[in-house]
Amino acid sequence: MVRHVLVVLEVVFALTVLVGVALVYVPAALILGGLAGVVAVERALSEPPPASREEVRP
Repeated sequence: MVRHVLVVLEVVFALTVLVGVALVYVPAALILGGLAGVVAVERALSEPPPASREEVRP
């Protein structure tokens, strides 16, 4: 539960920063958004896959 709340807060913070940058310079916000997307995908792929049900049961 706490992990989900932290992920939501992280996403809201990142979007707020991107909107703030977009108010100043839109191309910079697009570049930062793309970089943030790459980082998010790399983080998601680096986590180990969840264990299957057969592995959990003894």
